[in-house]
Amino acid sequence: MKVLVATQKPFSAAAVAGIKEIVEGAGHEFAALEKYADASELVAAVADADALIIRSDKVTPEVLDAATKLKIVVRAGAGFDNVNLEAATAHNVVVMNTPGQNSNAVAELAVAMMIYMCRNQFTPATGCEVQGKKLGIQAFGNVGRLVGKKAEALGMSVMAIDPFIPSEKIREAGAEPSESLEALYGSCDFVSIHIPATPQTIGSIGYDLITRMPKGACLVNTARKEVIDEAGLEKALEDRPDLKYISDVMPDNYEALKEKFGLRVFATPKKMGAQTAEANMNAGLAAARQIVDYFATGNTRFQVNK
Repeated sequence: MKVLVATQKPFSAAAVAGIKEIVEGAGHEFAALEKYADASELVAAVADADALIIRSDKVTPEVLDAATKLKIVVRAGAGFDNVNLEAATAHNVVVMNTPGQNSNAVAELAVAMMIYMCRNQFTPATGCEVQGKKLGIQAFGNVGRLVGKKAEALGMSVMAIDPFIPSEKIREAGAEPSESLEALYGSCDFVSIHIPATPQTIGSIGYDLITRMPKGACLVNTARKEVIDEAGLEKALEDRPDLKYISDVMPDNYEALKEKFGLRVFATPKKMGAQTAEANMNAGLAAARQIVDYFATGNTRFQVNK
């Protein structure tokens, strides 16, 4: 079987070497397409691929139409909204993610972002400390739980909400369960977002929720750009000059936000949550192992298009 690694934003050289070793060690063929400039290059490269490993690369219906031999796609990371699941299913292609492999990297970034905003983006003005502040975590999965543990170690109190996790499990993990999303936003100095982009969550965080936040609060988004109602965010920042927003994915209206709100807003140029050597290696190797296991045993444990 031919396993293609297609990454506009490449894995580290060490990760690629590790992926190749796993793939070839199992008797399969390894191929790589890195730093490609146009989607047409991916369309051409997948023509004879049996398996595909990607990062933030888009697997569109056009890609799937061209990939006549493709049996499995593994997104090296937790999010998988860059893969058209409906089209993949129609083409009988299994889609998997690698949950948990990037979690610590994203959690560390979320905490670092809180400190960065507390310190006025490291400008000379007097800032504040995170100790003693209350953190709300929206979605308490792998990343959310790690954020909570790190925040607690810094002296923060932690509240969390997750529709898929019972309150007693949230308590066992050291956080106070919130009775509602409105209560979470209304009582926390920071809210850290970890929800996926789904039809239910896209645009769900807007003016009403953001303006519930206490005086001086900061919203931290290491999830997806699409979950934010950007017009609502802009209006909330206009009406509440005490609020702040930081994200590792740049909003479409970022230039307008920076011009209007200065140090109250910050976004990284590209999505940075998984951009560590460790996460790079963990996710890449996990993707390769899952493909090898799928071909050997049919294991679909991490399939997301069931």
